[in-house]
Amino acid sequence: MTTWQGWHRFATTAPVAPPRPGDPPRSTEKRLAYHSAFVTIRTPAIHTLATQVRTLMILGRHQQTTARPSLIVTGPAAAGKTTALLNVGRTCHLAHTRKNPPPPGSAHTAVPVAYVLVPPGATAKTLITEFAGYLGIPVTARMTQTQITEAVCHTYTQAGVQLVMIDEIHRLNPRTTTGAQTADLLKDLSERLPATFVYAGINVTDTPLFTGVRGAQLAGRATLVDCGPLPARHGKREPFRDVITDIENHLDLQQHKPGTLPRHAPYLHQRTAGRIGSLTRLIRQAAITAIHDGTERITKTTLDTIRLDHLAETHHRPHTRARSR
Repeated sequence: MTTWQGWHRFATTAPVAPPRPGDPPRSTEKRLAYHSAFVTIRTPAIHTLATQVRTLMILGRHQQTTARPSLIVTGPAAAGKTTALLNVGRTCHLAHTRKNPPPPGSAHTAVPVAYVLVPPGATAKTLITEFAGYLGIPVTARMTQTQITEAVCHTYTQAGVQLVMIDEIHRLNPRTTTGAQTADLLKDLSERLPATFVYAGINVTDTPLFTGVRGAQLAGRATLVDCGPLPARHGKREPFRDVITDIENHLDLQQHKPGTLPRHAPYLHQRTAGRIGSLTRLIRQAAITAIHDGTERITKTTLDTIRLDHLAETHHRPHTRARSR
């Protein structure tokens, strides 16, 4: 998805559809493929991010002299940051193309959204090359960073990019010379491109991105959206249980009893530490196992047999005290 063709294919391909009442049963292969892809669960973070992006895009639409306000999506690993980012980007893409369809016979489609990954050990030149690669801007070894930046700013402006999403932003370290130059590049791009910038990374507020002069500039322009683990309880609400119910309602199992998974909300919260990515992976793996073994339902026994990602397993594993001599 770090090229326009890949992003356009992702944004315009209809998401997998959950089973509907009255539909004939789907084949085993189709149900396995469905649970592999699965639907995007509308978490509170996705709702917050969508609202903030829409508001800031309107706020910065006619801003000409300084950088537009931006967003930073932060949170631990497996918290659903990239899923939320891609979901909001797809919504923006589809909304823009509905309002601005290409003229009949035109070969040029609108390019409202750009998605860029910060490469490991990024320098300013390697990062701007990633921006160029997204729209297929030709880059040669002899081109300087300034030349590539000029080409990117011109092409992105002509293409009408309105939302720039930059993932893995935690890979930048402004305390190093190359990191500082890369952070300056992002600042320069946000001032020159008529677009809203959204950055996403792991625990961004704990990184050097928010320290020093450059960090203060970023923090002063950016709104923070925290994709942290969902609490088991928030006031009178139980947001984690609500998400489990939503996931269960989208399962395609022939013998599963509705309400089974929400009853195990405390157990699931303990196993996943409230991380949405770990939760959806656990339940999807359990659903695939249930189809393979013919039980067609998820029980706590089934969940106990599923090995999760190492982060979740490390959190869930009981701590043992070392015996002293």
